[in-house]
Amino acid sequence: MLDPVINLFSKMFELIGRGIGYVIAWILWPFITFRNWLRGKGWFVKIPVFIILVLIFISYVYLAAITQIWSIGDERYAKTYSLENTAAGAGDDLGNNTCQPSAMVQVASDLIDKNVNQGTWLPSNPVYKAGLFFAIDWKETPFFDNRAAFQLGVNQAVRRTAIELVDRLGRVRGTSSINENLQKAREAANYRENAWIFTFSPPFLQPSTQSKLREAQKFFTAFNTELAACNAEFDARADNLLQFLDRVTADIGSTSDILQNRMVDANFIGFDRRADDRYWFTYGQLYAYHGILTAMRSDFRNVFEQRNLNGLWTRIDSQLTDVMSTQPFIVANGSASSIIKSHMEAIGFDLLRVRANLVEIRDVLDR
Repeated sequence: MLDPVINLFSKMFELIGRGIGYVIAWILWPFITFRNWLRGKGWFVKIPVFIILVLIFISYVYLAAITQIWSIGDERYAKTYSLENTAAGAGDDLGNNTCQPSAMVQVASDLIDKNVNQGTWLPSNPVYKAGLFFAIDWKETPFFDNRAAFQLGVNQAVRRTAIELVDRLGRVRGTSSINENLQKAREAANYRENAWIFTFSPPFLQPSTQSKLREAQKFFTAFNTELAACNAEFDARADNLLQFLDRVTADIGSTSDILQNRMVDANFIGFDRRADDRYWFTYGQLYAYHGILTAMRSDFRNVFEQRNLNGLWTRIDSQLTDVMSTQPFIVANGSASSIIKSHMEAIGFDLLRVRANLVEIRDVLDR
């Protein structure tokens, strides 16, 4: 009586096993074909091939190490600057031919240092750029892309800040000349994010992203040295602060749209190969903006006091601090009906809360 049921399950398991076998055979086919080709070759072919394979293996081990063993560091790093103890805004005369340097420039410089000096800049790594089996971009897999996404999020905030420093903050009312150090810092910070020293186009050599970002850091430091000697300008006016907040909210709004588009693919089990890099890009962006906005409050302290904005800033600071404490081991993109937490929805909500409060500060400035 049970024979038909037993036969059915036996057939099902047989088909499943056969399907798994086909998949394994398909994965192993290139390696078996390569082994068969190599078997008939002489040692003058085998030795170079063996060396190349060893180098590839070592490169992937190194890639695994730098992508899996990493940390964002101090999530409350913005507090370590102790900017609440600074008495003057950026560019204010301190006497004895000295002026207050810009905290925003300092934080931007330190964020670059964190990305390229305190750790490895991953997007330019040739093995990372080659992808899985030199065919699939790591962003299209659940592996090895979280650190790169975090670094790119940080760099996005630094780029936006560099642009605003050149266009408005580092000059007086747009009529004075552009500061040369800030101009060079902007050009270097906005260099391609995945450039390696070698390229397939003539002349086959190019500056790497790491070297250009280090240049940007050097020029940021040079500007602050100029400013400290009262030889540069920092125009800490309310309309410039309003303009900067407009740019930051637009940048954050663009990221929220990316998250929303990704949440369309949410499912009941919460698995999404792209959720992790979207999450860590957003986290990196907010991580960087926490420091930059904290520095902004210090640089524009006179405006904050005159417009009574400190209460609104305290709320934003608290929200950003809460975001920094959420570092999931696995990023899930669960649907509304799923029992799986949606990390995408959580950080997207935090992002919009921060943006809403920045808009509120902007509205106060616009009155």
